[in-house]
Amino acid sequence: MSTVEFNAEVLNLSKPLRYFALNLTSNDEEAKDLLQETLLKAISNRHRFADKTNLKAWMYTIMKNIFINNYRRASKSNTIVDQTKDLYFLNIPQQGEQIAPESKYSEREILNKIELLNDEYKVPFNMYFDGYKYKEIADYLDLPIGTVKSRIFLARRQLMAMLKGYR
Repeated sequence: MSTVEFNAEVLNLSKPLRYFALNLTSNDEEAKDLLQETLLKAISNRHRFADKTNLKAWMYTIMKNIFINNYRRASKSNTIVDQTKDLYFLNIPQQGEQIAPESKYSEREILNKIELLNDEYKVPFNMYFDGYKYKEIADYLDLPIGTVKSRIFLARRQLMAMLKGYR
């Protein structure tokens, strides 16, 4: 495929890519920026594209990777690094972080409902809620990863049924 044909194909994909960008970002301006960055990266890396392969999938992968990298970069920029000897800045109470009494009550009620789940659902759900990855949970419980995902899904479904008033 010649460079002109490649560029034409890339530009023809801009409309579906724009919808994908809107789906990822949920913001029109960010979606435009993401699309522009994706098109630029695709055209500048044309030599990496293998002919007779799926250009659309290649473009979607580029966009998804750019989105993920931007998200990670934004997350890292919001991280506070305290260089003081006694972690002074991290130990200062933050203003405006008072928990409202009604949310405290809601949290207690939700935790009580979680305790009502059967152990086969409660244990994987609590581990996932505590930040464990599916693979780690599967290894710890000696279960297939699909079973772990299914049990977490079913635990969520049961909790939603028990907590109908919170929707």
